[in-house]
Amino acid sequence: MTRELFYQAILKFVLGVVIIGILIFLPAGTFNYWSAWLFMGILFIPMFFVGIVMMIKNPELLKKRLNAKEEQAEQSLVIKLSGLMFLLGFVIAGLNLRFKWILLSKWVLWVGAAVFLFLYLLYAEVLRENTYLSRTIEVQNGQKVIDTWFHYLFCYFSYLSCHYCKEN
Repeated sequence: MTRELFYQAILKFVLGVVIIGILIFLPAGTFNYWSAWLFMGILFIPMFFVGIVMMIKNPELLKKRLNAKEEQAEQSLVIKLSGLMFLLGFVIAGLNLRFKWILLSKWVLWVGAAVFLFLYLLYAEVLRENTYLSRTIEVQNGQKVIDTWFHYLFCYFSYLSCHYCKEN
């Protein structure tokens, strides 16, 4: 682990918390938005601990995960468009609170939070199992294909969670 990697990880984490907070709470017009606080907690608290574990156990994987630059033009466009959709989801959630477009029961939000946390833990397990899981598409020296049942199961649930979390 290097200091530079440590500072880069902490900076990106803090910026992520601040930016997501702004994207949710500014459109909502209030900090009194308990489900947003719940979401930020179940997103950033596990992220912090997963980052610490990666920094200690596999700093090379952390370095790859922090690198978000895609060199292929087509993939770069996909990443930019999905990032825009991701960010708009937070803005729309804040606007939803302000204008009361869709009101969900608290139990639905708690179930959604539990599902989100469970899928996040599955993601952490895949990071542990697949040390080649960078954020961009790349072929790496010595890379092996991960073909365990858990990896296939996670791929299915990760796609499902992306769609589910956008709806909540």
